[in-house]
Amino acid sequence: MPLSVRSVPTSPFEGQKPGTSGLRKRVKVFKQVNYTENFIQAIFTAMPAPGPQNATMVVGGDGRYYMKDVVQKIVRIGAANGIKRFIIGQDGILSTPAASAIIRKNNADGGIILTASHNPGGPQNDFGIKYNTRNGGPAPESVTDAIYEATRTISEYQEAELDEPVDLSTVGVQQFGQVTVDIVDSTADYVDLIKEIFDFELIRKFRQEAPEFSLLFDALNGVTGPYGRRIFVEELGFPESCLEQCTPLEDFGGSHPDPNLTYAHKLVERVNREIITLGAASDGDGDRNMVLSHDWFVTPSDSVAVIAHYAECIPYFKRTGVQGLARSMPTSCAIDRVAAAKGLEVFEVPTGWKFFGNLMDAGRLSICGEESFGTGSDHIREKDGIWAIVAWLNIIAHVNQTKPGATVRSIMLDFFATYGRNYFTRYDYEEVESAGASQMMDHLRTLKPGVCDNEYTIVNIDDFEYTDPIDKSVTKNQGVRIVFEDTSRIIFRLSGTGSQGATVRIYIERYDDQSVDMDAQDALKPLVDIARKLSMLEKFTGRTEPTVIT
Repeated sequence: MPLSVRSVPTSPFEGQKPGTSGLRKRVKVFKQVNYTENFIQAIFTAMPAPGPQNATMVVGGDGRYYMKDVVQKIVRIGAANGIKRFIIGQDGILSTPAASAIIRKNNADGGIILTASHNPGGPQNDFGIKYNTRNGGPAPESVTDAIYEATRTISEYQEAELDEPVDLSTVGVQQFGQVTVDIVDSTADYVDLIKEIFDFELIRKFRQEAPEFSLLFDALNGVTGPYGRRIFVEELGFPESCLEQCTPLEDFGGSHPDPNLTYAHKLVERVNREIITLGAASDGDGDRNMVLSHDWFVTPSDSVAVIAHYAECIPYFKRTGVQGLARSMPTSCAIDRVAAAKGLEVFEVPTGWKFFGNLMDAGRLSICGEESFGTGSDHIREKDGIWAIVAWLNIIAHVNQTKPGATVRSIMLDFFATYGRNYFTRYDYEEVESAGASQMMDHLRTLKPGVCDNEYTIVNIDDFEYTDPIDKSVTKNQGVRIVFEDTSRIIFRLSGTGSQGATVRIYIERYDDQSVDMDAQDALKPLVDIARKLSMLEKFTGRTEPTVIT
C-alpha cells in the first residue's frame, strides 16, 4: 500500500548555503522548527536528473548528537519525494569514506552524510548535513548552488507518514509501503575494499618478523573506532591495546575530534611515553588522519608525497597504475617533486575534496591530499583516514623487507635525501570575528611585489583562481598567495568548515635540499614573522596567538 504523504507549510531560513563540506551549524540552529526539514527537502528538490523518483539513497553519519533523529527525518521526507530504497548504516553509523564506498558499490543515486567532521559534538556544539552525488563524492558547486536556491524559495516540504520509526539497530530489510530500508553492517563493505587495496599478508608477515613494532590508533571517540577494531585487531592481529578512544560517542567524550597535535594530545602523550613505533588518529567522521611516531611527526603534505613515492608497493596501484597526483593549493609542493621524478601529471586545486572528483572520474588522478590532514585516492571519492594509516603500515612493511628496522623517521629522512624537504606549518585562528577577518583579507589583496625584509623578496601575489580542466568551471577567491624569490610561500585563507565566526588559516612553506632535519618551527620562524607583519593580523583580528599550530 502506498504511503500517505502530507505537505507541511514552511518558510525559508537565511544562511542555508552549503560550504565546502555541506551545511554546518550549531545543534540549536538545526533544532529550530522546520530548519532541518527545509534543508533535507532542498537536497531532494535539487538532486541531479533524474531526481529522487525511484532513487536509491545511502544515509549515515558519525554518531554525533542529533544524528539518529535526522536519519528518521531523511527517510520520511525522502520517501515522500519518491526515494525507493534507503541503505543506512547500523545505528545510523557510517564513516564518510564508507558512505562513499557504499554509494559506489551499489550504484546508488547519492547519499546524505550527517557530520560536522572534526568539529565538536553534543547539544551545545555542531551538527552537519552533507549531500554526495552518485560518484560517491561531495556535491559540486552547481549542485550545492541549486540546493541553496531551493532553501531560499521553499514554501513547503513533503513528508511520508510511517506507522513506526525505522529500527536502526538491527541489520536487515524493512519495508514501508513501496519504500525499502536496508540496514547494513557499517564496516563490512569498507573493510572488504581496504583488504583489496593493501597487502594485508605482507603487513601480517612484517608483524611476525618485527614483534617490537607497535601501533596505537586513536579514533577520538569518533566513527572510525569500529573500523579500526575490524582492521587493526581482527584482520591484522594487533592487540586490543592498540586502540584508544574507539567507542563512538555523541559528544566525542567532550573532546574536539580533530587529529592534530593539539586536539589528539592523548595520543601524542602515549606515543612519546610508550615509545610507539606508529601512532595514528582519525577525526569525527573518518576522513582525516594524523601519522606520527615517538620521534617524528609526519605533516599531511609529506604523508601524501611519501605514499605517492611508494605507490608501487601497494597492490591496488600495481593493478591500476598511477594516473596522476594532486594537492590542494595550500598544501606543500612536496608531491609536485614526486610527480616530476615519476613523469606524472600534478594538479593544484582549491581546498575541498570535491575538486579532486572530476579529475578522478576522468581517469587523470590516482593519489591526492590536503594539508588539513586529508589523504586519499581514486578508490572512493572522499578523503580517507583509515586508508592513509593502512598505507603507512603497507609502506613500513615494504621498506623493512630491504631495510630491516626502518621506521617512520628513517623513511622520512630517506625521502628528503631524494627530494629535499618542503618545511611546512599552518597557523589556525579559530572563531575570529568575521568582519575583521574579511578586512584583513582585503588588506592582503592590496599588497605588491617587492623586498619585504633583508632576506625575502616577494615576486608574486594573487588570489588563487582555479579552472577545472575537465568541465572548465571557474572557482575564484580561494586564498591569497604570496610567493617569494626562493619559492617560499605564505598563504592566507578563510576556512569554511567552522559553524560560527571565521577561521583564519595561515600556511607557510620553505624548500631546503641541504638542511632537512631541522625543527619546522625553527626553520619557518622568519616567514612566520613576515606573515604576521604583512597581514597586520593583530590589528584586524585582535589575536596574538594561534588556536592551533600544525
